[in-house]
Amino acid sequence: MKFTDGFWLMREGVHASYATEVRDLQIGADHITAHAAVKHVRQRGDTLNTPLLTTEFFSPADGVIGVRVTHHAGKRRLGPDFALPGAGAGAGRTRREGDLVELRSGPLTLRLDTGKAWTLDFLDDRGRRLTAAERKGTAFVTAPDGAHHTAVQLALGVGEQIYGLGERFTPFVKNGQSVDIWQADGGTSSEQAYKNIPFYLSSRGYGVFVNHPGKVSFEVGSESVGQVQFSVEDQSLEYYVVAGRTPKDVLARYTALTGRPALPPAWSFGLWLTTSFCTAYDETTVTSFVDGMAERDIPLSVFHFDCFWMREYQWSDFQWDPETFPDPEGMLARLKSRGLRISMWINPYIAQKSALFAEGAARGYLVRRPNGDIWQWDLWQAGMALVDFTNPAARAWFQDKLRPLLAQGVDCFKTDFGERVPTDVVWHDGSDPERMHNYYAQLYNRTVFELLEAERGSGEAVLFARSATAGGQQYPVHWGGDCFASFEAMAESLRGGLSLSLSGFGFWSHDIGGFEGTPDPGVFKRWLAFGLLSSHSRLHGNVSYRVPWEFGEEAVEVARRFTLLKHRLMPYLYGAAVEAHTTGVPVMRPMLLEFPDDPACRTLDRQYMLGPDLLVAPVFTADGEVEYYLPPGAWTHVLTGETAAGPAWRRERHGFDSLPLFVRAGAVLPLGADDQRPDADWLDELTLRVHPVPGGAPSRRSVTVPDLAGGVAAVFHVAQDGDGVRVRAEGTDRAYRVEVVGGGSARGMGDVAVPLP
Repeated sequence: MKFTDGFWLMREGVHASYATEVRDLQIGADHITAHAAVKHVRQRGDTLNTPLLTTEFFSPADGVIGVRVTHHAGKRRLGPDFALPGAGAGAGRTRREGDLVELRSGPLTLRLDTGKAWTLDFLDDRGRRLTAAERKGTAFVTAPDGAHHTAVQLALGVGEQIYGLGERFTPFVKNGQSVDIWQADGGTSSEQAYKNIPFYLSSRGYGVFVNHPGKVSFEVGSESVGQVQFSVEDQSLEYYVVAGRTPKDVLARYTALTGRPALPPAWSFGLWLTTSFCTAYDETTVTSFVDGMAERDIPLSVFHFDCFWMREYQWSDFQWDPETFPDPEGMLARLKSRGLRISMWINPYIAQKSALFAEGAARGYLVRRPNGDIWQWDLWQAGMALVDFTNPAARAWFQDKLRPLLAQGVDCFKTDFGERVPTDVVWHDGSDPERMHNYYAQLYNRTVFELLEAERGSGEAVLFARSATAGGQQYPVHWGGDCFASFEAMAESLRGGLSLSLSGFGFWSHDIGGFEGTPDPGVFKRWLAFGLLSSHSRLHGNVSYRVPWEFGEEAVEVARRFTLLKHRLMPYLYGAAVEAHTTGVPVMRPMLLEFPDDPACRTLDRQYMLGPDLLVAPVFTADGEVEYYLPPGAWTHVLTGETAAGPAWRRERHGFDSLPLFVRAGAVLPLGADDQRPDADWLDELTLRVHPVPGGAPSRRSVTVPDLAGGVAAVFHVAQDGDGVRVRAEGTDRAYRVEVVGGGSARGMGDVAVPLP
């Protein structure tokens, strides 16, 4: 929200009060409280008829410093609040030397000079200023309608760039943008977002998390061009500055605080095929799709039933449409006998025609208006209501309605929607409706995820979720929502995914071919390559099917080629998944995560790193022309074996069966032998493809091949010197193969040596 009229004036009727000087200070061993006057106090009379801002400084975790700014402290706290599983007490240490007061936490220091005008400096472990709340950096603002806002401004350095704030489809670098953290079902072509995360990452080695689940308004160099401003309509605002030498370090600390992603099961990384949304389908249709994939040698891992598995006007009642699916148990058994997993579409909205409406209403499980009426509207479903997930009994009731589906053989759920949450309602637990609007997605996804963990086991739980807020990364996987079937929408989807990955989310997917409309065959084929080189891969549409043969024989060949490739890459990809689970570093990584010191990587939003070593540049043009950047070093194309050197911008043309897909020098790529499924025995005939460092320079690399539970199946220690490449296997006595790119190969057990070319 903008409060000023240019640099000098406030907007009409707006009044701002800024922390100006410290009038009182309390210093504990690990926390500081400063009471700041909003004007300079020159005499006793200046202390009358004027507010104080209470500002508390504390550290909930190493390298994280929290600041809580409060005007009037008497407002009732209704909740909800973000759960912060990584927060503790006593992580910081205070120090005072004359007027100078500091709070230190790991590599981060907050410094306040009480002898000067109010400034909060945040310093790294080298004493370099990361950011600061300066003269207008801590304030409360009153608007003409009487609304009270608490606002903070943190300084931007020259050339500093800001990322994140959720899955945003606007430009990747957020400088110059106004961003409201407010859930909306706005597709992928607008400033609205399904996944709004009040966390941003800076190119200067820090991040900022605003600990407020309601509407947070960000002005990222858009009101005051040298500041990031964030504000809430509240008497208090709490934010955390998160430090790190690298962007990966910042994400690791942020996700340690708000929750790390669960590890999805390996089978979920295979290809998902859906019925699509509004198309006609029954068991005959579904079987024809599955048969068609098998006949064309395209391995399929998951089949998904979208909305119309239920009867019209009754979403959600979680009952199969008996006319369309008269034998659901038998159908699912037949599908599962072919090695498929089953996904079902669900929704937290209950249509009035559904039998669950009357049941939920009678039990008090549906959200109500202040006068006691059940909140309803006709948008999406006729007379739909909303399950009140703040009620523990309602959560258990919702889970109980899903259990019969699990008993029938369903493996996972697509938790669609969760954004259309009203604010003119009363929640069971008394939550503030404005704060609950965004937070509802967390309760919804957690309810379903915890059911899957309980019924299937923690290693088997996976969602396909659309909405999320901070902490939602704990319940993967998330997908990009309703995009158009066009090259432009394909590119905007990638922007959204990269922004989400810099907001703490480790796993992300999108609708291959686009959701709205029917893609041109060229769009579909290009999207296939992109989709199958993403964390998770799903063929899904709205009014038309997404089976590859609908788009020509070449589309079938492209689907087969990249599905088989993804399966062979699974030992590598699942290693990246384990890393996301344990450190918070995402599987699909913006270039700046792997190359933070390369200025050319800081704005790249049409390419990414898949895990630590694979560079992917999807093709967004009909003629196959693509422009991309190779960072410094030697690179080898995965599909052709072509070598190239960076730093360099490259422009080239690719057929539909190709795209820029490079491995960087020094990488050791573990490849599985079984290209038919994502959850194979990866140590069976494993290949280690070694990409030597040019010039024979000595190098060392250890590669962990995970097991299907995310543990360690084997570790391979790879050493390169002037004589060749030597590999030492640890934890396995299985035979494996070593291929040195540009050189020879050898097969053996234990220690294997291959001479350099």
